[in-house]
Amino acid sequence: MTAAVFTSEAVEFLRSLRENNNREFFTEHKATYERAVRAPIEQLTAVAEQKYGPGKVMRPNRDVRFSADKSPYRLEATMWAGSVGGVYLRFSADGIEAGGGLYDPSRDQLARARTAIASKPGAGAELAMIMRSLRDRAYDEAGPALTTAPKGYDKADPQIELLRLKHYAALQQLPASATQAQVEAAWGGVEPLIAWVRQHVGPAVSWP
Repeated sequence: MTAAVFTSEAVEFLRSLRENNNREFFTEHKATYERAVRAPIEQLTAVAEQKYGPGKVMRPNRDVRFSADKSPYRLEATMWAGSVGGVYLRFSADGIEAGGGLYDPSRDQLARARTAIASKPGAGAELAMIMRSLRDRAYDEAGPALTTAPKGYDKADPQIELLRLKHYAALQQLPASATQAQVEAAWGGVEPLIAWVRQHVGPAVSWP
């Protein structure tokens, strides 16, 4: 718990991959990837699953079919664990992002969240308090908000800042040398947000 989750070997591997993003380099150094990057993030995912729900580690290969960037490998390792809302971690050579909530909600989830903010007694005030507390503890809101009022809502609505949100998630920046305890603390900080999502939004019915 007091040792860094990712070692300097993991950082150096991702830095080198940035300069040599090709199959030959990755194949030659795959053992380093498995030991220094994949194993630690899988361990963190197993820890998160016990508390937040099913988890997933993103594969290192990029889907380049529809991308102008044909680099075959991701320059970060990411994971997610949860059902309705959950926790997230992204590790790169530049550091760690850890947090969670509900990112990229489905259309029906977004509609239910906005209905709760606008119509359910106390739901908007509770979300505002949660988001304010997260900002005070150096979390950043994940993803951009709308620049105007969503369709069907008045720009003068007193809850307009919350209604403009497209994601209900927050992330904290940690050093690449962060410990498991620091990561778990970052996840713990977003638990009130996850609870709000579970109470007022629920699972996706449709997608997108």
